[in-house]
Amino acid sequence: MSKLEYTDADAGLASGMAAFEAKHFARAMQLLYPYAEQGYAPAQYHVAIMYQNGLGITQSDVAAWKWMHDAAQQGFALAQHGLGFMYLEGECIDQDSTKAAIWFKQAAEQGLAGSMLALAGLYETGNGVTQDPTEAQRLYQLAGA
Repeated sequence: MSKLEYTDADAGLASGMAAFEAKHFARAMQLLYPYAEQGYAPAQYHVAIMYQNGLGITQSDVAAWKWMHDAAQQGFALAQHGLGFMYLEGECIDQDSTKAAIWFKQAAEQGLAGSMLALAGLYETGNGVTQDPTEAQRLYQLAGA
């Protein structure tokens, strides 16, 4: 990718993110979707959120999971966290606490406090992982709880 293309991508992503933050979701989808298709994880994550909640587009569990999964696979921590919650709650995909724990762990390893707390809760109750109060306490402390 040339420097010009990279700069253009940054500007397009920034415009899409700004539209998302301003709650102009139809515009955000229009701006971010091409970047999502090109594999930009932040765009994929935001497109997933819009599909998941029907923001600026018709709600679609299939599309929400697909885009969240694509971004998570690239190591995007917010998407890993989001995918963890999808699996934990059975939202957009069948409930699977074991898969939820896997995704929360990946996001927690990148320092996402919310994922540390979610994972700690799973260890505390033995939901999707072997119950481990010591690991739960370590994660709670690490997250600052």
